[in-house]
Amino acid sequence: MRVALFVTCVNDALYPRTGQAVVTLLERLGVRVDFPEAQSCCGQPQFNTGYRHATEPLVHRYASAFADYDHIVVPSGSCAAMVRENYPRIGARAAAEGRGGRLAAAADRAVPRTYELTEFLVDVLGVTDVGAYYPHTVTYHPTCHGLRVLGLGRRPRALLEEVKGLELRELASAEECCGFGGTFAVKNPAVSSAMGADKAHHIRSSGAASVCTVDNSCLMHIGGLLSRAGSRVRPVHLAEILASTEESPW
Repeated sequence: MRVALFVTCVNDALYPRTGQAVVTLLERLGVRVDFPEAQSCCGQPQFNTGYRHATEPLVHRYASAFADYDHIVVPSGSCAAMVRENYPRIGARAAAEGRGGRLAAAADRAVPRTYELTEFLVDVLGVTDVGAYYPHTVTYHPTCHGLRVLGLGRRPRALLEEVKGLELRELASAEECCGFGGTFAVKNPAVSSAMGADKAHHIRSSGAASVCTVDNSCLMHIGGLLSRAGSRVRPVHLAEILASTEESPW
C-alpha cells in the first residue's frame, strides 16, 4: 500500500507539526508515508472566491503529484472536501463548456483515493485505538466541512475515546460553525467574530484544557478568539493528540 501525505497550505506554512504528527502516527501503525514535493495548493481559496478557471491547473497538479499512490491522506477536512466535492464539479463544468474531458479525468483519478485522516484510520486501516496517550481534558469541535460535506460522523470522537488518559468533555452547540469559513472571515469580519465568540464561550464553559478539531484553519480562528479573551485553553489538531504516546509526548 503506497500512501502519500497531502499536507495542505495552512499546515505547511503555519502548522508544520501537524504534518509531522501524521507521519509519526501512520508510521507507528506500520504505514510508510511519502511526501511528493510536487504537491501544491488544492485550489480552495481560488474556487471559493469565484476563480474557477484559476483553480483548474491545481486540479491537474494534484492528480499528477499523487498519481502513483493508492491513498492520499489529508489532515484537513476542508481541503479533503475541496478535492472530493468540488474537483468533479470543476471537471464537469469544463466538459460542459466544450473544453474536453481531461480535467474530469484528472478529478476521477484523484477523488476516490483522497481521505481525510480520520477516514483513513477508521475506514482503510480499520483502527480506532492507535496507541495514543494524552493525559488532558479535551473538547471536540466538528468543523463544517468534516461534518457537513465529508460526513465524518463519529470517526474523530471514536478515535479520541480510545486515547489513554484523555477525558473527552462535551461541547455545547458543537455543530454550530466557528465562523471562520476561509474568505468568509475576511468578507464578513463582524459576523465571523460574533460566531467565533459564541464558539469560544462554549469551549471555555466545557472546562476542557484543550480544544481539538480536524482543521487547523478553524483552530487558528478559535485559538485567536480564545487568546484575546485571556483563555488558556490550548487549540490542538487531532493528529497531534493521536501521535502522542507515553514514550514520546507530542
